[in-house]
Amino acid sequence: MRTIDIPLGDRSYPVRIGEGLLADPAAWAPHVGQAPILIVTNETVAPLYLPAVLGALKGHDVDTFTMADGEAEKNWDNWRALIGRLADRHAPRDTTLVALGGGVVGDLCGFAAATWMRGIRFIQAPTTLLAQVDASVGGKTAINIPQGKNLVGAFHQPAAVIADTATLRTLPPREYRAGLAEVLKYGAICDAGFIDWIEANIDALRAMEPDALAEIVERSVRYKAEVVGADEREQGVRAILNFGHTFGHALETHTGYQRYLHGEAVAIGMVVAATLSESRGLLAPGLARRLADIQSALGLPVTVPADIDAPDLLQHMKLDKKNLAGRRRLVLLSAPGKAIVDEDSADADILAALNACRAEDPAA
Repeated sequence: MRTIDIPLGDRSYPVRIGEGLLADPAAWAPHVGQAPILIVTNETVAPLYLPAVLGALKGHDVDTFTMADGEAEKNWDNWRALIGRLADRHAPRDTTLVALGGGVVGDLCGFAAATWMRGIRFIQAPTTLLAQVDASVGGKTAINIPQGKNLVGAFHQPAAVIADTATLRTLPPREYRAGLAEVLKYGAICDAGFIDWIEANIDALRAMEPDALAEIVERSVRYKAEVVGADEREQGVRAILNFGHTFGHALETHTGYQRYLHGEAVAIGMVVAATLSESRGLLAPGLARRLADIQSALGLPVTVPADIDAPDLLQHMKLDKKNLAGRRRLVLLSAPGKAIVDEDSADADILAALNACRAEDPAA
């Protein structure tokens, strides 16, 4: 088992990474006391991993809340239902919630933990690659509303993250590939050498070789730990973690969270952001094409669909959470491994980048 500490003073917590952790009582013991536990999961994950977690927590007062699967489920209705379950159980302030699933489960469970009695403990037990390398670490919790993604939420750090890499082998191939987009993001914004490593290990990543999986999860969490430790509430440098997300969230919102997985939308968004960086003269030419080639080799989409108009995406971007005082703020690149927050991209620049990344095939 590998352990990475997220350094946040009295809110610090460990991220534990290894195979078989969900079923290991020793992995849970430091983080659960004798207070009630409510496990939040979904209909896909529960049959696979809930029995193992219940076995590891044998002897504790444990209840479960199971929701449907999918990004569209991260909504007011499920938040209200989860809060209602806590109320019906008369859940005390020392209750611990456990998020067993991917980013949707983690975000909704974390938001419920942040809002029940003004904040209770929760543990992240991520079962997807995207959640293990990104969504479970850092304390961002939220739900979606029709106007946009993650617009209602709170910063609320978990007590621990238990990342069982064995769960990655049961992921549908599409879900696994979507997580690889967030892995590549860390190379783009933090470490050009990580881009090189990913490019050299495409075959190992496609084959889900254990050593490659352990490497990408640990390295990604270490990069995120450095950024979150320096800026917990996104007042400065943490914004760079949103590279590709402004465009990606616009795609997700425009398509009603039905067409793309989050990582797929981010993959497209990163190519658009790198293209805009190059066209603005902030980044030397070549990286946008390289990111697109790596993602294509990993089985990810890299083009804006021909049936989606660039002005529509630009409209969705007006509600991006990074915007301040009416100014649009985008995460762009100044070099491989170096991200910047830009406030000077005109609408015409953004539309040109979106159109430059448009798919030629209307069916794409």
